[in-house]
Amino acid sequence: MNLILSTHNVTLTKAIEDHIRSRIDKLEHLDPLAIDVRVTLEHDHTRVPEKAFSCSMRLAVPGPDLFAEDVESDLYAAIDLVTKKVQQQIRKRHNKSKARNHTEAATTKRKRQEANL
Repeated sequence: MNLILSTHNVTLTKAIEDHIRSRIDKLEHLDPLAIDVRVTLEHDHTRVPEKAFSCSMRLAVPGPDLFAEDVESDLYAAIDLVTKKVQQQIRKRHNKSKARNHTEAATTKRKRQEANL
């Protein structure tokens, strides 16, 4: 999976990049078909000091892209929360596809059983 990392008013350190990569590895484990992920980190000086760091993440997957964004006072907390939101979206998409496949199989099985009677 490709990582596209952009920052605005934030100096990108090796520790921040490693933290993002470790979180993205978990996302890649959940959805191996993911193509790339675009992470944007921002620091807004005009906002209230409690919530100055913003993190947004767009995960390109087959079908509609997944997007999440969060604003926190700590950059690492914002990255963690955004990753958690994207993980929830991946799980929801996976569960919906499993339910859809299960419903189709159950209807086919029911039709087959009725035809045999």
